[in-house]
Amino acid sequence: MKKADSRIRILSIGVMVIACIFIIKLYVLQIVRHDSFVATLSKQKNRSSQVFSRGSIIFQNKNGAEISGATLKSGFSLAIVPTQIKNPEDVYNQLSTLVEIDQETFLAKATKRDDPYEELLKQVDESVGQKIRALKIPGVQLIPEKWRFYPGGRSASHVLGFMAFKEDEFAGRYGLERFYDEVLSRNESNLYSNFFVEIFSGIKKGLSSKESFEGDIISTIEPTVQSALEESVHKIQDQFSSAETGGIIVDPRTGEVYALSSVPDFDVNNFKIEKDVKVFSNPMIEEVREMGSIIKPLTMAAGIDSGAVTSKTTYNDKGSVSFDTETVYNFDKKGRGVIDMQTVLSKSLNTGMAFVVSKMGKDKFREYMLSFGLGERTNIDLPNEAQNLVSNLNSPRMIEYITASFGQGIALTPISTVRAFTPLANGG
Repeated sequence: MKKADSRIRILSIGVMVIACIFIIKLYVLQIVRHDSFVATLSKQKNRSSQVFSRGSIIFQNKNGAEISGATLKSGFSLAIVPTQIKNPEDVYNQLSTLVEIDQETFLAKATKRDDPYEELLKQVDESVGQKIRALKIPGVQLIPEKWRFYPGGRSASHVLGFMAFKEDEFAGRYGLERFYDEVLSRNESNLYSNFFVEIFSGIKKGLSSKESFEGDIISTIEPTVQSALEESVHKIQDQFSSAETGGIIVDPRTGEVYALSSVPDFDVNNFKIEKDVKVFSNPMIEEVREMGSIIKPLTMAAGIDSGAVTSKTTYNDKGSVSFDTETVYNFDKKGRGVIDMQTVLSKSLNTGMAFVVSKMGKDKFREYMLSFGLGERTNIDLPNEAQNLVSNLNSPRMIEYITASFGQGIALTPISTVRAFTPLANGG
């Protein structure tokens, strides 16, 4: 019995010792090292939302050399652990020599003694981060971060779009970033080493990722052409103080867009400073307008191709002409007598367009206008392409076709207008 009692006593003591060890361990974890673990978890949570991977958007010049339009830049997020900072003023003075930090904001965060984690800055350049790290300031943390970077700044802003949050979703907004979001996404925001993966390092990290279709995209935008177009568009904007100015350059043989620009534009790397979100929309794709007299070459091409008129056909221009009780005038209301079709185009005469349409007939004119693609979207790979408004081409009244012949009464997107002109430049 004595031996049995002795064994039970030893076993009981052993259990009590083990229990005490567990209690002490829990005390250390929950009380002594509480702030440190909370800070670690906060840091890991922060890392999960910031470190990501995404395909690049690439431009090619005429020689085939690749130029980055959108890529990833590596650096750090800068944070502090207030519980570890003994002299906030001194820490601020050291950091402010390397990064811009509002002193009042910093001190407010650094003096939160019960706060284990406060983020100060995002997108700290890698070289700056290394200098901060070299200072070895207690309570200052650098968390690896990657972010979307656009080397061109404002260049091709409406083509590229940008990455941004919408509620809790961080994804492509506007431009190619939105249109090809699924292709560009790599979901590496889910490929992070969280607290539990670090403990159980034998678990395959790939299990915490999602599979997705991923890759880079190569745009048809040619950087030199894009730059030249942007320069021209800005000059026109400055000269005429227009509300919007834009331009598109395409290869008429293939329809490839070499340049697309619209002002006002924006800095893709700093889009948050814009007060009006309308600036992010692409008017070359998303808006329709009555194009006016630039439609006249399409009308004349249709008239010649249909055989209704030739380059030598003449008519007597009296300065005005009436259809369906409505009167159409030339821009100056002046007549020019008997003139040929080249003069109609050279002088941009509305009455000349009316003559061509009356010779074609409204059904044939409608057929040609729709064959130019004016009744449909171009399906360009940019988001929110607007639908042209061409219902007047189904009117029973001749006057609607006459006004459409010089670009009034129908509203078109600039991109569809450019596409309509490609047959005139590529030999038909």
